[in-house]
Amino acid sequence: MTDQASGRDGSCYRHPDRQSFILCQRCGRTICTECQTPAAVGVHCPECVREQRAQFQANRRASGAPSGLTVARRRFAMLDQKATTVIIAVSVVVWLLNLLSGGIVNQWLSYWTPLVGTQPWRLVTGLFVHSSIFHIGFNMLAVFIFGRILENLLGTWRFVALYFLAGLGGDLAVSLLTPGTPVVGASGAIFGLFAAFFVIQRSLGYNAVQLLVIMGLNLVVGFLPGTNISWQAHVGGIVLGFVTGFVFSKTRNVRQRGLQIGLLVAEAVLLVAGIGAAYISIGGYAIG
Repeated sequence: MTDQASGRDGSCYRHPDRQSFILCQRCGRTICTECQTPAAVGVHCPECVREQRAQFQANRRASGAPSGLTVARRRFAMLDQKATTVIIAVSVVVWLLNLLSGGIVNQWLSYWTPLVGTQPWRLVTGLFVHSSIFHIGFNMLAVFIFGRILENLLGTWRFVALYFLAGLGGDLAVSLLTPGTPVVGASGAIFGLFAAFFVIQRSLGYNAVQLLVIMGLNLVVGFLPGTNISWQAHVGGIVLGFVTGFVFSKTRNVRQRGLQIGLLVAEAVLLVAGIGAAYISIGGYAIG
């Protein structure tokens, strides 16, 4: 086995210039998407795959078993940023359907606190509806840029968890601060991506000042009069992005996977409970 770095500094052990939060399930090395091979549980690095393949071949020769069995093909998962692609595709389709329906789709899918108790799908669907071509254009550009980076860095399921937790954070902030206002768009989730990426960059020892400036400027725009932007959703998304990014940065070890999942589930439960409390406090649909 080569004497390359194990990647404990947050870089792939074979490609030091590539950051990653994904660890080999077998040995714990940090690996980028190019170096991953899907396994029954998690992913394995090339070194472990070679060891397993050699062991398999030795066992097959010893037992006389027929050939033809292969290790799972590399690059099967996560390489094409599938979740990012799906999020963009669904958002575009929903926007087109809303355009064709004269706004009816947005009425049924937008996030609105007074209806969330009886129409809980709005907790999620509000992230996929947008008001104008500029709205969806800017949001999907941000998802395309940062989604691909973070999905490669974290892995698909962690990226999806981050996206929707940040979206729920935006929902909660809206429910607490402006419960009578319906909101649409993925901005809360996107600001969560910004915040989480900042935390992860800092945890890996990189200078993330530029990212902080970008996030701050975009946040300030939401406070300008006449913009009709829900700054509440932005703030909520940022808070959850920071929290979730911190969870990811502190639970990278393979042995901490259970703790990581537990903390993410706890975040989701607390967010939904908070939204439920806000719904009850305003008397549900009565506000409408």
